[in-house]
Order: sequence, then C-alpha cells, then structure tokens
Amino acid sequence: MIPCVTDHGSEHRPERASRSPRPESRDLQELRQLKNQHPELVSAIDMQIELIDAQKRVQARIPLPWIQPDPTWVASQQAEGRPIVRFGDIPLEWTNFRLSMRQTADILFRYDAIDREEHDRILTLARQGDQLGPLVTDWYEATSGVNGRRQPAQTLDMPSLPQVFALAMRPFLARSAESLMPRVELSRWQFGHCPFCGAEPDFATVTSSGERRLICGRCTAHWTFGAYTCPFCRNDARERITSFASRDGRYRVYACDACQRYLKAYDARNAPRPVMLSVDSIATLPLDAAAMQRGYVS
Repeated sequence: MIPCVTDHGSEHRPERASRSPRPESRDLQELRQLKNQHPELVSAIDMQIELIDAQKRVQARIPLPWIQPDPTWVASQQAEGRPIVRFGDIPLEWTNFRLSMRQTADILFRYDAIDREEHDRILTLARQGDQLGPLVTDWYEATSGVNGRRQPAQTLDMPSLPQVFALAMRPFLARSAESLMPRVELSRWQFGHCPFCGAEPDFATVTSSGERRLICGRCTAHWTFGAYTCPFCRNDARERITSFASRDGRYRVYACDACQRYLKAYDARNAPRPVMLSVDSIATLPLDAAAMQRGYVS
C-alpha cells in the first residue's frame, strides 16, 4: 500500500488517495504456492518468477499486431509443414528487444544459468545494434523453418545465446501468435513443431476430452497432436512410446524409444485449473530427472 502524503504547502489540498497494489497474476500465485510446497525447487521458481515479470513488462509495451498473410500462402505453408510467422511479421521494436535481452541475461546470470564471461559478452552484443539485428534475424530464420529449411544458427561461440534469444523474443512472438490463433485453421496441421513460429514443443496438455495439445516454448501457442506419436521423430508405434506419471497423476511423461527424446504433459482431465506453461514446466523438474535417469533427453 502506498502511504498518503500531505502537502504542507497547501493546507486545504486533500490528501492523495491510497492506491491499491495491482493484483498478482494467477501464474505467479501458483508459483509462490509451489515454492511453499517444494522448497527444493526454490531457486528454479525464483528465477522463473523474475523471467515472467520481466517478460510481462516488455509484453505490455507491445501492441497486438494485425498480421494478414495471404490465405493461399498460409495453406501452402501448412501443407508443407512450414510455420506462418515470418521475421518481418514480428512486432519487434529493437529498443524493447535489447532491454528484454539484457534483463534475461542478468536473471540467468544471477541464478548461475550462465557464467560471467558469457553474460558479459551477451550484454556487449545487446549494445551493438549493427551486429545484433543480423544475428537475431539469422537465428529466427534458421530455427523456424519458414523458408523450408532448418540449419544451426550462429552463436558466436556462446552456447546460451539461443536460449537468451528465445526467452527475450517470447513477448514479441507470443503477441504474433495471439494475433493469428483466432484466425488460422489448424485442423490439418499434423506436425510436431509449432504452426506459428516453427519451434519444437516444450510441454503438452491432455485436455478434458483426452486429446493431447502441444505447447510451443517460444511463442506459447497450442495445437492438437496424436496422443502417442512422438513430435520429434514422428514414431507412432505405441509399443515404442514409454509413458509414466507423477505420484498424484497430474503430470505425465511421453518418452520415445526410437529417438530417445521425451515430452512432459499436464493432465487436465481431473485438474483444478488449466495448464500453465510457466508453472507446470517448473513443477515437473523432478520428472525431468526421472526421464534422464532412464536415458531419455529433452
């Protein structure tokens, strides 16, 4: 609560009304509750809270874009498994992106997710507008597959740079996906990567009707995909998919014995709330450890 302040220079001026604090969002409330329930996850939760807060501040500055791709082009992209958000479609304002990038790097460094040398190099890069723009463009085009090909992006020998780019770009890509989702038909999309930005799924949810929806870790879009088909290698042999759940049954792991990769999921069939990527990806960290102990990789 902000205290009232009286202006002693004006005796008859009324006191300024107290301003109530802005209510905390549901995902932050859930993370704080998770923190009380799982003290072993405190560091990961605190880092996630800081990342969410930074991303929401940036996203509040970004207007919802009105992206109008040609329907014929969209249909051809979908038929070939190519996403529809081109780099030029992203509502990217470079001052805001540099801010998002610096804040992301600072948070990762504070929680020992990147070392000092890489942190300092990333901050230097964020200040170099002439070099940053081409690198971000190359990173997105190389990893999205919009142009029909995927290739390794330039990283300048900084292994954490793609992660920093992805987290810093999330507010902008989420806005792009938010603009398109109500207007793009996805019933024919049968691919394991995101139909909007082309990234791999980071999580999934099992809906109340039992279908599985994949969730993009880069733009947070959702799309329906086969319940027992591996989104990474398209293996659909049920006997080669290993599935196991958390003790309370709220979370599941789908692990592929063909490519040795796994994907976590939130089972919403008997859950008190819908999936929350920012919360459930942290709540399931023990499942990551269990999957890796069995030889699978994310």
